[in-house]
Amino acid sequence: MEPLNGLSRTVPLRYAVGMKSEVPTRSVERLFPFVLRARILLIGRDTLRRNKGKLHFVLITEDISETVRAEILEDFKHYPVVQHYGPADLEKLFGIRGAKTIGFTKSGLAQSIYAELKEYRINQPVTLPKRPKAPPTPDAGHEGARGFFAEN
Repeated sequence: MEPLNGLSRTVPLRYAVGMKSEVPTRSVERLFPFVLRARILLIGRDTLRRNKGKLHFVLITEDISETVRAEILEDFKHYPVVQHYGPADLEKLFGIRGAKTIGFTKSGLAQSIYAELKEYRINQPVTLPKRPKAPPTPDAGHEGARGFFAEN
């Protein structure tokens, strides 16, 4: 399939009558200028570690080493980690040089970007095991609602 209107991906349109069977999708890159303007971008592992309370998700480049990747997955196991783009892409899209790890602070814009990059997530959410509930203990001295409404 050739790109339409300069966009890279196309999806089939299900209910089109008399139209082409494919419609171009909007790319997530259209949101990146707003990231810079909204100042929700965190650059570098140290900055991400210091701002964990504000962090929504982490983006790492595809060429990152396995040891650093494992370290990031361990440090940010409670956050979504997405692996996509290369360092040249980050330089072109965000104007940052040499960064391989960036993060996005909590915001509606970060949620929208993550929703479109979710397919590139490399870690699974941490689920805490549920503790079994203790059976209710009967309170011998308490009659509850029955005692209040009981007829004498």
